[in-house]
Amino acid sequence: MYFEQFYLGCLAHASYMMASESEAVVVDPQRDVEMYIKAAEEHGATIRHVFETHLHADFVSGHRELAARTGARIYIGAEAGATFPHVPVRDGFELKVGKLSLRVLETPGHTPESICLVITDLEKSSSPWAVLTGDTLFLGDVGRPDLSKTFTPSQLAGMLYDSLHDKVLKLADDVLVYPAHGAGSLCGRNMRAERSSTIGTERLTNYALQFKSKEEFVAELTSHLPERPEYFLQDAEINRTGAAALSDLPLLRAIAPGELKTMLENGEIALDIRPGEDFAAGHVPGSVNIALSGQFATWAGTILGLTAHPVLIAGSEQQLSEARIRLARVGIEELDGHLRGGVAGWKEAGLQLATIRQAGVSELNTQMEAGHLQVLDVRREPEWEAGHIENATWWPLDNFKVSPPEIDRETPIAVHCKGGYRSMIACSLLQRAGFLNVINVVGGFDDWQQAKLPFVSEKPVGA
Repeated sequence: MYFEQFYLGCLAHASYMMASESEAVVVDPQRDVEMYIKAAEEHGATIRHVFETHLHADFVSGHRELAARTGARIYIGAEAGATFPHVPVRDGFELKVGKLSLRVLETPGHTPESICLVITDLEKSSSPWAVLTGDTLFLGDVGRPDLSKTFTPSQLAGMLYDSLHDKVLKLADDVLVYPAHGAGSLCGRNMRAERSSTIGTERLTNYALQFKSKEEFVAELTSHLPERPEYFLQDAEINRTGAAALSDLPLLRAIAPGELKTMLENGEIALDIRPGEDFAAGHVPGSVNIALSGQFATWAGTILGLTAHPVLIAGSEQQLSEARIRLARVGIEELDGHLRGGVAGWKEAGLQLATIRQAGVSELNTQMEAGHLQVLDVRREPEWEAGHIENATWWPLDNFKVSPPEIDRETPIAVHCKGGYRSMIACSLLQRAGFLNVINVVGGFDDWQQAKLPFVSEKPVGA
């Protein structure tokens, strides 16, 4: 048996391929599918089957393109209401691929159509070897229960409890667990960084499996949910019909600096994808910085939304190409173009650049003691509650989609997150909203703690 996990760090997404006797299966493919085709060729196999564990909300899947290019059949839970050609599967459905067996468990909860796949390598044993759990069971967590238009979070959480305890946890302790996401994904809130586990390990260590009653489980899962980006439900609908092939995307148009200046004056968005330090040193006034180095596509989807058609500002052709693919992975496809010549071209056209001041935590502490600035924390709620700078204002970056924080525009604003990535995004959004005296805190709260500077913490209600 050949088995491989493909991990896409920027989306914290895991997909899988397995093969036996020259026949291959792909589970939960990412939008760009070329690597699965190449891997199958390298192992002398042909992709005949594609499984989706559910309608993914945080990324656009490549199932339709992969099926079109290979002739594979697509399998998805019967409750998905999928409109592309597919095989609807329910509990007990079994697919034999050479010496492999894939058996479906219907596990509604994260979504109504969620399934898990129990994998048995019949060459070695008649007992299950692994389970691909999709977003039902993560390492250290379970799927969030608020991604349905039909069911309430409480209803879904109840379904998830039953799916876990009546089906998934009936598997033997030595069965390997391979989820569809890892640490950093918004599909859960407490995931570990490892890429696989076992049923026994999760039974003992996963906080969500320790509750003694269904009522406790539901109460915990439906409280303090991370903010759900607006594009999640839109991506699920795209996946219900199946996305077009990446090759169908039009070429990016090169936009002259003068034209971009006019576009920005008319409210269009310029998305600068360069590293934060480059953006701070000089950027097109009014542009938004989301650097390629972090969870670029997730934040672009969260902050800009799928209806955005930004002009990209990059430092190289390679950056442009990478950004195009990564944006398409979350469903942002209609881009207005890219700035010809990048920031250098803007400057050569005689147009002014804006800058953002950067400061370390020692300078921040000194300025705070002198009363010369206000502090804005843009981390998420669990991070804020675990520890934050006293008297800081909290406005998570997710909220910037709705509006900037209501803070004094005249007093200098020092913005921080965990390490500096999100705070630079926030600084660019604040500048765009008219806040002119903005400072990015280099190293963020990590450096603040490392320097042993004071902070306060608070526990969630009911903790």
